[in-house]
This record gives sequence, C-alpha cells and structure tokens, in this order.
Amino acid sequence: MKTNLPSFLIWLCVALLGAAAVGGIALNRGEAVNALWFISAALCVYAIAYRFYAAWIAATVLCIDATRATPAERLNNGRDFMPTNRWVVFGHHFAAIAGPGPLIGPTLAAQFGYLPGTLWILVGAVLGGCVQDMVTLFFSMRRDGRSLGQMARDELGSIGGSAALIATFLIMVILIAVLGLVVVNAMKHSPWATSTVAATIPIAMLVGLYMYKLRPGRVLEGSALGVILLLLAVAGGGWIDQQAGLRELFDHPGLPLAFAIIGYGFAAAILPVWLLLAPRDYLSTFMKLGTMILLALAIIWLRPEIKMPALTQFVDGSGPIFGGKLFPFVFITIACGAISGFHALIASGTTPKLLANERDIPMIGYGGMALESFVAIMAMIAATVLDPGVYFAINSPAGVVGQTAAEAVATISAWGFPVSVEQMNLLARQMGETTLFARTGGAPSLAVGMASIFGSAFGTHLLALWYHFAIMFEALFILTTLDAGTRVGRFMLQDLLGNVWKPMGRTSWYPSVLFSSAVVVSAWGYFLYIGVIDPNGGVNILWPLFGISNQILAAIALCVATGILVKSGKLRYAWITALPLAWLIVITSTATWQKISSDDPRIGFLAAAHSLSDKLAAGVLPPDKAAVAPQLIFNMQLDAVLALFFAALLWLIVIDMLRVCARHLRGRPVPPLSEAPHHVTQLEEAWQRD
Repeated sequence: MKTNLPSFLIWLCVALLGAAAVGGIALNRGEAVNALWFISAALCVYAIAYRFYAAWIAATVLCIDATRATPAERLNNGRDFMPTNRWVVFGHHFAAIAGPGPLIGPTLAAQFGYLPGTLWILVGAVLGGCVQDMVTLFFSMRRDGRSLGQMARDELGSIGGSAALIATFLIMVILIAVLGLVVVNAMKHSPWATSTVAATIPIAMLVGLYMYKLRPGRVLEGSALGVILLLLAVAGGGWIDQQAGLRELFDHPGLPLAFAIIGYGFAAAILPVWLLLAPRDYLSTFMKLGTMILLALAIIWLRPEIKMPALTQFVDGSGPIFGGKLFPFVFITIACGAISGFHALIASGTTPKLLANERDIPMIGYGGMALESFVAIMAMIAATVLDPGVYFAINSPAGVVGQTAAEAVATISAWGFPVSVEQMNLLARQMGETTLFARTGGAPSLAVGMASIFGSAFGTHLLALWYHFAIMFEALFILTTLDAGTRVGRFMLQDLLGNVWKPMGRTSWYPSVLFSSAVVVSAWGYFLYIGVIDPNGGVNILWPLFGISNQILAAIALCVATGILVKSGKLRYAWITALPLAWLIVITSTATWQKISSDDPRIGFLAAAHSLSDKLAAGVLPPDKAAVAPQLIFNMQLDAVLALFFAALLWLIVIDMLRVCARHLRGRPVPPLSEAPHHVTQLEEAWQRD
C-alpha cells in the first residue's frame, strides 16, 4: 500500500483537477471562461482514460498478448506487410486519421456555443472514439489485417457482411472525395501552400529511402533530416510566394489541383508503403503535433478568454452556418473530434499491417484518437476566442447575412454579436487577405483564430505569416488522410473482388493493385471533380453527408466489434462497444430522417432541391446560378438517396448482428470466429535475447 500511495495521490490530483476544469467549463455562466480550463480538462480526462480505461480494456477485455506474432511479422512482404518502428507507425496512424474533421467540425459547431461541442469532444472520445479505434485495430490484427468490411462478412455472415462491405466502400469514396475537396479549396490560388505541400512528397520519399535502405533503423537520423527539410519547405514556400516567376508555377485554380491530387492518390495506393505513405505521414505528424503543442503553449502563456457564449440562440436550429437543432447536428458536425468511422478503416487497413507487437495497440489505437480529440479541443478554442461577430462574419454565407459588407454586419449585429465593416477590413489586411466575409467552410476562421493566438504570443506583425502557415497546416492535415484513405479503399475493393475471384483478393498481387487502385481513385475522383466545378464550393452540399456517413461507418465498426465480443464469450464486456453503438444509431437515424424529410430548405436535401427547382422554373435565378442549378439539384437528390441508403444498410447490419448474437447465446450455429492461429513472435524472442 505504501508503494502505491504516491501514484494514488498523483492520480487523485489529476482527477480532481480534471473534475474542477470540466465543472468550470460546464457550470460557468455570465463570466468569461479562460481557455486554460479547456486544456486542463482535456489533458486530465485523456490521461485518466488512457491510464485506467484503456489499460483495463487491453488487459481484461481484449487480452492483448505481447508474445503473439503480428500479421506484419508473419506476412512480411516488404510492401504492405512490414514490421515497423512503433513511433513511425504512430506517426503514420495519427497522420492518417487526423483529417479535416477535428479541425473543421468543432469550428463549425461553435455556432451553438462552446459548451455542447466541448463536452461531446471529451466524453465521445474516451468512451466511443478511442474504444472503437483500439478494438478495431486489435480485431483486424488478430485476423491478418483484414478490412472492416471483410471482418463483417467473416463474423456476421453473408447478409450483414455483404451490406457492411458495400456500405464501407461507398462511404469511403464519399469521405475521400470530401477530403480532397477541402484540401483543393485550401490550396486554390495559394502558391505558398501548394509549393510546400508538393515539396513534402519528394522529402518523404528521400526519408523513406534513408530509413529503410541507406541507414536502416536509424529513425532519429531520418526524423531529423525530414524535419529540417520540412521546415525549409515551409520557409521556401513563403519565398516562392514572393517571386513573380516562381509564384505562377504554383498558382492554380481548383481543377488542375484536383487532377494533381487524383494522380497523387493513385501513386500513394500503388507504391510500397515504406517509400511514400509511412514516411510522409510520419513527417506530417511532426508538423501537426508541433503546431498543436505550440498552440497549446501559447494558450497556456496567454490564457485568452473564450468570447463565444456557452450556448447561443442558434441551438433552436436557426443557425446561419448550417441549419438544424443542437440535437442531433452538433454530433454530426463535429464527427471526427469525438468518434469517426474513417478511423476504423485505417485501423483495419494500413496500421495492422505495420504494427510489430500487440502491446503497442493501446498507444496506437486509444492514444492516437485521444491525441486527435485534443486537436479538436484546440480547434474549438481557436474558433471561440474570436469575437463572435467576427466568427459569424467569416463563416456565414452571403445568402444568409447579405451580399454586401454593410448588410452582413447589420444582420450579425442584430443577432447580438456586434461587428463593423472597419473591423473586418482591418482584420483582412492583417491576415494578408482582401476580404474575410463569407469565407465559409471553417478553415479560414480557424486559421484566423490560430493566427490571432500565435500573433499575440510571438508578435502581431507576423499575423499574415501565421495565417498562411495555418492554412498550409490545415492542407497538410487533410492530405495525409487522403493518401492513407485511398490505400485503405484499395484494400477494401480487393477484399470485395476476392469474393468473386480469389487472385484479386491478394493485396500484393500487382495486377490487382493497379486495377483496384485505378477504380478507387476514379470513384472518389469523380465526386471530387463534381465538387470542384460546383460554383457553391461543393463542401456545402457534401459536408452534411460526410458527417452522417462517417458516424454510420463508426456504428458499423462497433457492430462488428460487439458481435465478435459476444461470439468470443465476452458478453459481460460487450457494453464497451454496445453503448456507443446505441448512441450512434440514435443520432445517425435522427439526422438522416431530418435531412430527408424536413421541409426547411436549409436542412432537408429534397426540400433544398425542390426550392431551387421552383426558382429555376420561375426564372428568378441569376444567369450564372441558373446555368448550374440542374447539377446542384441532382447533387442534392443524390445526397438524399445516399443518406437513406447508408442508413438502411446500417439497420440491416445492426439487425443481422443482433440475430447472430442471439443465435450464439442460444447455442445455435453461427459463423465461426475467423481469428488467425497463434504463432509465437520471433521478433520478441530476438528482443529478449538481445
């Protein structure tokens, strides 16, 4: 008892500090809340959850075995399966899962106030998102790194499994298309961001060659080389932006950038993982973590006050940024910051093929998601330290607040959030932009918030530099998810095709690699193309579908995990996945129903299509919008069909999972567990001998 007393006292202090911080955020009314409480609450909650909840799940529920050979060791082929240093895997995994969701979602959800989103980010992550990532990674590793869809087919049978295979693949296509669209919009006509992002590709290949061919195992040397080159690329991007001749080489509209990203996605899917994907994601992680740590230190140093109220009047669904009430749309909008189905695809795609030992599963799975949730907290802070009037002026569409600056500030000020034209013009000049009005999508306002914090800590004369650095940072955050997602999509399609012709299911057979990669890239490339040529930006139509489908995908992953736990004789522990699954079923079903049936054009897909169709028929649309109206109408109708289809597949999978569990508990035949046989790891024996 004496030995454990210091540890007990330390964790007691952490728990008390975390409780005080969460209570201060949740209960404070009428007084300004310091951003330091957000960081304190997040760090304490994540630390306690990782130390106790994740450790209990790993030891008691999953029974992780450090002596068991992983697929990376048993199936090592130097291309897709390869034992990799756990820090490199962590870097790759975090870079792959941390896309636009933890950055953009909390920023958009701040229209409801800081409280709902912050609480969901904290609670949803430790009880849902982190658990989903860890158990999916574990079950995939125990099944030779199989994809989520294939695990569903093996464990639930042909009906639920086939539905899961189709749903996961189609949702994956939508998710990657949205990722590509966000990064195109961030890089469009931005030579600085475009040149820096482009430079990361040859840098990653050089680091991959260095660590795996020239100096095998020298992770620190390769990391130092990569970080130095990456910082030089960032600085070089600013220099290129000032050179008229070079600037033109990287100043492109959306369509050429979209084709470049499509080409990059194909290359990332077919090249060996050690050459491009792992080192690029590993290096991008340094920039992501470095920026987040720097932002956290700046917040701790400055202790800025949160200016957004805890709750705004827009919880009733009248919000200017997106329509819909607090429930269920705060959960759909934040998505990746709390729980993300996309993570399950990474955890059952590239990561289980690289991990050298099962004991690293909690760090990679649970820890990686906790870190992403912390990124979401940073995004929430960056959005809510802005004056609310500035926040709404940047994020509100012109169609809602008015076409002119004067109309916009009058509308926003009437809501009770005062802002002036002079204030917005000064802010735009400080950020090096011509205007910041109606810069919808979340990325610009997040960049302004980050730049404001960095500027206050390190000098306001560098605001333009910090703003463009933040825009570039967001683009890198997203692109690393796109390349890993494309590779996972390739694995998923190969699993599907393998059920038709077995050679196509061999993940390293090159004809299958080329064919499946081309199909996946063509599929999401089509939706990316449609989004880029959409004059309204594409994101406005695709983001709600992105949020719903992402949460549906998380529910599918938790369905599979719950079914495996029950079939493994662990019914009493099935609640760890069943509880977040039940919550996701409720919010996705409610959101889907509202997006389809609502007669409010700002909420319902079909209502928006009907409204636009009526305006087109009446001839009241301006010529430029009338020209693209048929395409916009089709896209809205397609969104409605896809949302309904995804929800129907989810319910089919849930019902089939419950059927399989009921049959197992009654002693009736069910598909057997598809876990691979136990093999003692030779790597572990070698480490013990050393």
